[in-house]
Amino acid sequence: MSLRFADPSERADLGAFTARLVRLDESAPVRLRSARGRVTAWAPTPFEALATRSVAAVMEPEDVTLQGSALLTALAVDRSEEVDLGGAAGFWTGTLPPDEGWTRLEDVPARELEALTERGLALAREHGGPMGPPASLLDQTVLTVSGDVPGTVSVPMRALFALSGMGFLGGADTGAGEGPEPIVRVSATGSWMRLDARFGAVVRRRITTLPLLT
Repeated sequence: MSLRFADPSERADLGAFTARLVRLDESAPVRLRSARGRVTAWAPTPFEALATRSVAAVMEPEDVTLQGSALLTALAVDRSEEVDLGGAAGFWTGTLPPDEGWTRLEDVPARELEALTERGLALAREHGGPMGPPASLLDQTVLTVSGDVPGTVSVPMRALFALSGMGFLGGADTGAGEGPEPIVRVSATGSWMRLDARFGAVVRRRITTLPLLT
């Protein structure tokens, strides 16, 4: 298995993504998918949200899963243009969101989400225990938006913790909107929500449990 980057900066981007993931969870897998001259990395975070980052590269085969630590080692050891990924050693058990069908709902100033995250982290330090922040804090809705998708899209604190933990909020700027203020773009489908910042995105199911039948 090989991964060829278009530019050294793209390699650095994927390396930074993987390093942050491993700091959050050293056992986390990374799924790499190649299409149209880009490789997109997907990884689970401890906050029940997926982190993703796309870089200019090509890969053979086009869909592989590795342990994050193994990918980080391969990127660090092999500094050539083409990286030997070795054999696939990861196992992907979840589903991925669709590539298409997203509706852009709102552009939120990054500083507002950074402030909400800081308040959430302060509460987590105050009320957290051996198992981490309480579920009630993680599941607290910090932002609601609506648009051309069914229902209201609720953004929970856990999504912001995932953005912050992956380093995506710092200097977040997708280039959308007018003016220089960094923004985070909120998009959704009927069953997924997505937060796009400059250095990556966090994606989470809008509906995490099935309703009881009566």
